[in-house]
Amino acid sequence: MSKSLPKRPSKFAAKNKAHHTSEIEELAIAKPGTRMAAILYDGMLILALLFLVGTVLTVIGTLLTMNAGTESSQAQSLPTWYQNFIMTPSLILTLVGFYGLFWRRGGQTLGMQTWRLKTVNSNGQLLSWGQSFKRILAASMMPIIFGIIGSVIGGSRAILLTSAFLGFVFNYAFCLFNSRGLAVQDMLSNSITLKMPKTENDGLWRVIRNRKQGK
Repeated sequence: MSKSLPKRPSKFAAKNKAHHTSEIEELAIAKPGTRMAAILYDGMLILALLFLVGTVLTVIGTLLTMNAGTESSQAQSLPTWYQNFIMTPSLILTLVGFYGLFWRRGGQTLGMQTWRLKTVNSNGQLLSWGQSFKRILAASMMPIIFGIIGSVIGGSRAILLTSAFLGFVFNYAFCLFNSRGLAVQDMLSNSITLKMPKTENDGLWRVIRNRKQGK
């Protein structure tokens, strides 16, 4: 009895397999310069959101906790308890919510879409809320440490902010010395930011185009 020969894969299947393999090979850990460029894009939107939230909370705090007065000489500062326990947590939650929503829905913020970056966990899946918060906390650790050191050494607000910024830069400069090219927040949160091939990065723009075309 003759053995049946295995079926040869169709050209279409072979082409798909080759295409899929090439896409996987194109995946790479994002470079620090590309990551910071995406953050600059997102930074403009984040600052606008923080400004909006801060303005709303300032108006509410003024109405609830003190008399606004009618002249500039009557201007007062919001109570310390209101700034520390209402405004600061609200601004932090705004930042967490911004990244959390984008990372959970598609792994990409608007700035990351522009530079074809995607953040996933160690299993290649989208981050959960807990993982998103952990990553943001990890990214904040070095700026906080550098800021504390700066405040101890110098004490002025300018030195504190400069030190915190250096801590932020350190997160990404660390990629240059890590053998895998990981940033500090990648290692501490067990997540990673990838540079995606063009074919895997058209999700948001495809939705926008379809809406414009009425599909």
